[in-house]
Amino acid sequence: MKQIIVAAAVAVGLISCAPAEPAPFQFVEATIADVQSAITNERMTCRQIVQGYLDRIDAYDSSSGLNAVSMINPAALGRADDIDRALASGESVGPLFCVPVLVKDNFDTYGLPTTGGSIALKNSMPLDDAFMVRKLREAGAIVLAKTNMAEWAFSPRQTVSSSFGVTANAYDLSKTPAGSSGGTASGTAASFGAAGMGSDTGNSIRGPSSHLALFGIRSTIGLTSRDGVIPLSFDWDIAGPMTRTVEDGARMFDVVTGYDPADPFTELGKGKREKDYTAFLDTGGLKGARIGVLRALVNTEDADPEVVAVFEQAIADLRAAGATIVDPFTVDNFANHLDADVFCVRFRYDMEQYLKSLGPDAPIKDVMEVYESGEYSPYIKEGLEFFGGKPLGQHPEQASPPCLDFPNHPARKAYLDDVIKAMDGAAVDAVIYPTWTNPPAPLATALTDYKGDNSQLVAPATGLPAVTVPMGYTRGTLPAGLQILGRPYAEGLLIKFAYAYEQATKHRRPPERFSAE
Repeated sequence: MKQIIVAAAVAVGLISCAPAEPAPFQFVEATIADVQSAITNERMTCRQIVQGYLDRIDAYDSSSGLNAVSMINPAALGRADDIDRALASGESVGPLFCVPVLVKDNFDTYGLPTTGGSIALKNSMPLDDAFMVRKLREAGAIVLAKTNMAEWAFSPRQTVSSSFGVTANAYDLSKTPAGSSGGTASGTAASFGAAGMGSDTGNSIRGPSSHLALFGIRSTIGLTSRDGVIPLSFDWDIAGPMTRTVEDGARMFDVVTGYDPADPFTELGKGKREKDYTAFLDTGGLKGARIGVLRALVNTEDADPEVVAVFEQAIADLRAAGATIVDPFTVDNFANHLDADVFCVRFRYDMEQYLKSLGPDAPIKDVMEVYESGEYSPYIKEGLEFFGGKPLGQHPEQASPPCLDFPNHPARKAYLDDVIKAMDGAAVDAVIYPTWTNPPAPLATALTDYKGDNSQLVAPATGLPAVTVPMGYTRGTLPAGLQILGRPYAEGLLIKFAYAYEQATKHRRPPERFSAE
């Protein structure tokens, strides 16, 4: 009887025999797997994927006032066509084929200017790709666009450049995305690309990722190359992925990690990378884990009560997912380590080395030419005076007294030793704290309302790896991030914990202003 009814319904047109049309591709929140599945299933071409993201940038970035994107790659569609042809002919296309990537404007990107947020370098054309950009291209990814950044990466508070202006927070256009990778953070959060790349001297991957509900990873010093990334302090700088999901971050990290003879620090990490970081994507990855709560970075004097409440819920969620919580976790001499003089002022020296890499046509030879010319945003004046106030050509180890590079800097080594000793003593696998203990500040008061930035306080000085993952929202819409710190070269474990937590909580949601297709 049922077959007769269905046949009759078809006959009168109530039910169609034609196969259902596939749903249109959803660019908002699309993952790398979504992009590649749409192409391999012939729902979309690579060109259509790239054009779709370009259309989103065109529709939303300038008109909204977000200002995340500083320049479009004019070769992006041509590269998409190359990938479509390669797929049609059965050629190998790489693990990141047709992944449109937003790249912070301090990564050398052949064929595009690399400004470092400075108008003095607005027309500076690098001679080749940064190591990570080259690895992404070799894996089939497409540099879709460059993103705005804090000028010379000086500010963790805001993303303002003399080359491209002010970037807002995609979740609230009146708020800051933090700095200095705020363009990548807001652009990735608004689904202007499939994934992003940022850099982190003290905060600038993890802070903006926290403010934009992203996964961001700062790797162990020595595991990843900084070659071709405009430096701020070479023995603190790290570059890496900023993504909407942990899985996408692991896919990107797996490609960009590795030894590079052009970066001497990667000698430290030789033989330390995991074979495959995506192998750590385990929904049960928190079962049996021991996680320490660094209370010294939670209940601080200026901590926002809503952020603390979200963090306390994160602890409960970690416990529910199978982790044993060690609370409090303490580090010997912690306050002394926070107050110690651990920073070598080397920006002018490191910039001299970078500018030499641009060849004889480099627009400047010494970054202090910028100071003398006045071509900079007013807010970085003191930074130029501080960071640039060292003799040109002098490595910090040549100073009197010498300031030693990581890992030989005595104060940094002592800090690292005390953190590892504490982790061993408490038998913890990782340590947690809020990435920021305050919500994003208003754009208008980003400098004066700067507080709660925990990213500066442990990982950079010790050289340890840390990730941030969304842990919820305050004020209803403002993201907050959970930071997870690990032992040297424990990136795989941090990915495992972050992924298990992400999958158990599903906090990530798109910013409402940019959620329309």
